[in-house]
Amino acid sequence: MGALRITLVAIFILSVLGLASAWGVGVNYGTLGDNLPPPAQVAEFLRTKTSIDRIKLFDANPDIVRAFANSGISVTITVPNGEIPGLVQLPGAQQWVAAHVSPFVPQTKIIRVLVGNEVLHWGPQNLIDNLVPAMRTLFQALQQAGHGNIQVSSPHSLSILARSQPPSTGRFRPGWDVGVLKPMLQFHRETKSPFVVNPYPYFDSGPKNVNFCIFKMNRGRLDRWTKKMYYNMFESQMDAVFSSMKALGYADVDIVVGETGWPTVAEPFQTWVTPTTAQTYNSRLVMAVNSGKGTPLMPGRKFETYIFSLFTENQKPGPIAERNFGLFRPDFTPVYDIGILRSGPKVSD
Repeated sequence: MGALRITLVAIFILSVLGLASAWGVGVNYGTLGDNLPPPAQVAEFLRTKTSIDRIKLFDANPDIVRAFANSGISVTITVPNGEIPGLVQLPGAQQWVAAHVSPFVPQTKIIRVLVGNEVLHWGPQNLIDNLVPAMRTLFQALQQAGHGNIQVSSPHSLSILARSQPPSTGRFRPGWDVGVLKPMLQFHRETKSPFVVNPYPYFDSGPKNVNFCIFKMNRGRLDRWTKKMYYNMFESQMDAVFSSMKALGYADVDIVVGETGWPTVAEPFQTWVTPTTAQTYNSRLVMAVNSGKGTPLMPGRKFETYIFSLFTENQKPGPIAERNFGLFRPDFTPVYDIGILRSGPKVSD
């Protein structure tokens, strides 16, 4: 635990010194709000006022994609779930690329197209069955259109795991493991693209384990099989995913964190959800993924990571928390500061 404390302190000092080059975390740019600023203002704000160098969209909104032209900010776009069946045949995939990719590159730096969002979690079965074929055909269409540098992937919630504790015993759900995820991982290996997962320690948090969930000092958890200690849930979840991939023979495939975050407000009984816990989780997440420390099973790894989310979105359905994950309010004022603003990072202990 002493070594962990020293590591966190060292990373904290580097962050406070404002080493912008150490920033390697993007944000999810959601649009479910009736008071959000125009995309051009958002792009200019991110480019000039923050250290954010990449965004992830939940669709392929042309106004947003166009707004990031010549910004230098990397953009990930998403095929909506309902459009997946239309990509299975090459003409449909070619039409999608012609409409949503070709008109915008290279001015907009599109680095990745995500096919659907948490398709295995939400279903229905016909989308699950068509997911990997659509990914393969879309990749082919991108290649044919001259966009060979754009990756294809699909993000997953951790419901893809049948078990995750201890992390070394992590396994994918039966049926999805061989039927969907193995061919998907084979596709990622062939195309040198990442497997995208959405780990949220928040969803497993409570008053008894909040320190473990938000990277604060705690007694840790021992994986009795590997004898490795875990001092935060994020690393535990990531290693459970890695173990699941390794069990199928794909430990070499890269992993990208498509979403993770912590709300500032939740249900009244969730007293452990506050602006302070949100700031602590996200600031220490940035330190962790940029440190190069990796995880117990993936030492020395950095993870391309996207925080959820850029703005508070007042029209998101669901629990109170869903509308309160934002780093910024619609007027660009920070809900809290995790060192993103160029005007002077202030990273909370």
